[in-house]
Amino acid sequence: MRRSSTFARQVLLVRVGRRDGAAVTGTDLVTPDHRWSDRQRLRYGRYDAAVEAVMPVSPALGPAAPVDESPAMSIPLLPGERTAARRAKFALVNACTLSSLMLGMLAIFLAMQSEVRVAALCLIACVAFDGLDGALARKLNVASPFGAQMDSLADMCSFGLAAPVVVYASLAGSVPPAAAAVACALVAACAAIRLARFNVSPKDGRFFCGVPTTMAAAVLALTVAIGLPVSGLVMVAGVALLAFAMVSSFPYAKLARLVKLPPWLWLAPVVGALVDIRLTFALVVVGYLVSGPVLWLHQRRTA
Repeated sequence: MRRSSTFARQVLLVRVGRRDGAAVTGTDLVTPDHRWSDRQRLRYGRYDAAVEAVMPVSPALGPAAPVDESPAMSIPLLPGERTAARRAKFALVNACTLSSLMLGMLAIFLAMQSEVRVAALCLIACVAFDGLDGALARKLNVASPFGAQMDSLADMCSFGLAAPVVVYASLAGSVPPAAAAVACALVAACAAIRLARFNVSPKDGRFFCGVPTTMAAAVLALTVAIGLPVSGLVMVAGVALLAFAMVSSFPYAKLARLVKLPPWLWLAPVVGALVDIRLTFALVVVGYLVSGPVLWLHQRRTA
């Protein structure tokens, strides 16, 4: 067999059958017969490498990863003391969040049945419940990361999806469907970007970075509810502008700062609303949108 076998077969010959059960090592390999060295050089060219050990390797099996057998730790939804009273408060806050979500779904269903103004009123109620859950969470001291993430998901459903659906239904017949679809899709996409950026960005107590989704949805809902007398193309342009304002880097004042303005500044919108609510609403919205770039330019000059 040795004379007829190749050099590779001679290398792979391993002595087996030890009685003591010792492991097979590299010394158990049969050293090739030197008589066949010249023949192998002539047959395969030259062979200078020395084979030290042969280990069978299966290509189908990867390296075994360490198994983490540590017990899974559940993160509590409500941090801190978990008393019955705090759980009831926590449930109340999340009920407000779910109410905002359900009202957003109801607005979509009403818009599909051409009840556009009623759907817009549901969106306004969504805005009210969205502000209520945050205020209650801070007041009752039950704020939690779970509540923040749930609020963000509810905002995406109510303000990122329901609001553009209501606007699309209100634009039916006045503008080409493709133009209305593109403008409303921009609102949904920019709302998702705005909410995701808000979750990972450091918070500023004075200004928003871009128009918040809640305020954008409130503007769209009020526009539909009061029936702003503008053409369809102007409405589409305004919706697209509002979508881009959500993802802009312009600073917009928070409501807490607006409330602290001098009372005489609030007198003009109140009187204007009594005279012509539609015109006053349009002027207030345009003024708020313009305030972002103005504040941005002011900060750059003073920096």
